[in-house]
Amino acid sequence: MTGDEPSWVIDAHTHAFPSEWVADRSAHLRADLWFGELYKAPDARMVDATGLLAAMDAAGVDQAIMCGWPWADPGRCREHNDYLAAASGESQGRFAWLGTVAPGSMGAAAEAERCLGLGARGVGELNADAQGFDVASDGALLDIATVLEGAKRPLLLHASEPVGHRYPGKGTATPDRLLTFVANNPGLTLVLAHWGGGLPFYELMPEIAELTANVVYDSAASSYLYRSGVFRTVLDIVGEDRVLWGSDHPVLGMKTFLRKTRQGSMLGADEMQKVLGLNARRVYRLVDTGGSRL
Repeated sequence: MTGDEPSWVIDAHTHAFPSEWVADRSAHLRADLWFGELYKAPDARMVDATGLLAAMDAAGVDQAIMCGWPWADPGRCREHNDYLAAASGESQGRFAWLGTVAPGSMGAAAEAERCLGLGARGVGELNADAQGFDVASDGALLDIATVLEGAKRPLLLHASEPVGHRYPGKGTATPDRLLTFVANNPGLTLVLAHWGGGLPFYELMPEIAELTANVVYDSAASSYLYRSGVFRTVLDIVGEDRVLWGSDHPVLGMKTFLRKTRQGSMLGADEMQKVLGLNARRVYRLVDTGGSRL
């Protein structure tokens, strides 16, 4: 490492699946339409916790936030949550995790509470298109948001661009719809994946900047969507405290994306420290008051 590189790098957006699901995804392809859209191709990569840890070691990433999948079925959410909780507990601090719940299902809020009790750092990545909820409706995710606000934990939501090329999993959670959700949940810390579908660019409008004060953006799948200069541009608009580096591994290769970020993002050393680690520590509360990991 050089003096410009953070001593503790956190990938704030990754996905891991139980080993048996990685070995045979066929049942999940049939049972979940959104999963089927993204993983029907045999070369669509899935990894378990062991594979994720190997990618971290190869990339020089110290810690990762594991997400499950936005399953529509609450039973599958619970099973995935149990796997992530166990993998995190066995990782000696290398993994943190987010719980996933099926919004609108009976017991969604209770499952969110259960996940927090098992050590989840928040809930996500939830997905309106995958899970059949209207992110712009008045009561969208109200029960889940109430749990998270009370626990002072964040919610990670999938976000989509209203323009640009089409791709599997793009969805309809665009900035206009997400802003309605933000307005309905002013006390919730919200992390919007994939640069918020371009929402930070609208923060050049003062009223949008005021509304999104509790919104943080992650860079998941960034190089599929934007040039590397997106880091510099977004930080110039929203500041250095509201961007998290996340690869969406294995969608993007962690090692390659980290190298591209360091080489092409045009961030200063202090900004890089925050984006590659310190911001995720704060948002996901990865360091306790005594300074120990997790």
